[in-house]
Amino acid sequence: MGSRKTILIRVKLHAQASSLTESKDGTPWLACLKSLPVDGRANQELIALVARHFHCAQSAVLITHGAKGRLKRVAITLG
Repeated sequence: MGSRKTILIRVKLHAQASSLTESKDGTPWLACLKSLPVDGRANQELIALVARHFHCAQSAVLITHGAKGRLKRVAITLG
């Protein structure tokens, strides 16, 4: 079984392009998402973005806290 990493992500919605910016100083990461928070689309886009960044399957990414807020705790299973 792989290692598990947990990160905090602050989400900005309705961006022109999707991006994920890593934090270097201990502040939350920044995710700019094109989707709106309708029917869970923004969360799905965030999961896909995180999975792409960490080169893992989407099923390895889980929003553990803040699914309905802008600050989210995300767990990633690596390896």
